[in-house]
Amino acid sequence: MNEHLRDRILRKMETLSDERGYQVLDYVEFLESRYAERQSTTANAFTRFTESVEDRLRAGKVSASAIAETVGFMNRAANVLNNAVATGKTMANDLVNTATRGSSSPSSSSSAPGATPPASPPSTPTSASSPAHDTKDPGGSGETL
Repeated sequence: MNEHLRDRILRKMETLSDERGYQVLDYVEFLESRYAERQSTTANAFTRFTESVEDRLRAGKVSASAIAETVGFMNRAANVLNNAVATGKTMANDLVNTATRGSSSPSSSSSAPGATPPASPPSTPTSASSPAHDTKDPGGSGETL
């Protein structure tokens, strides 16, 4: 769909109530199922979940204003989760990059600003106040991270 047609449709949609907007959505989904020339863009899991909840609320004859409030809340929650996922990916990439830089040069004194070099493993004392030094698998699960 060209940009001007999309903008014109959006301008017309802004004047409609939520109830009429859902009627238009139903019609657009019908047209898509019958005449779509290509697949619609795949939405992320949070968007698909929100749309599924919205469809179930509509099937249950919940008022359009209640649906709008629910979907608005879910969209805000999805944005928070998307930001958390993006932050996690960034942190994982930073960790991998730091580990890669650290392993590529054993004497890397400039691997990261303000980073301290890894400490050598502590020597095992001959007498300890606890039997923890005899444990071969601390944590007991045997899993590696």
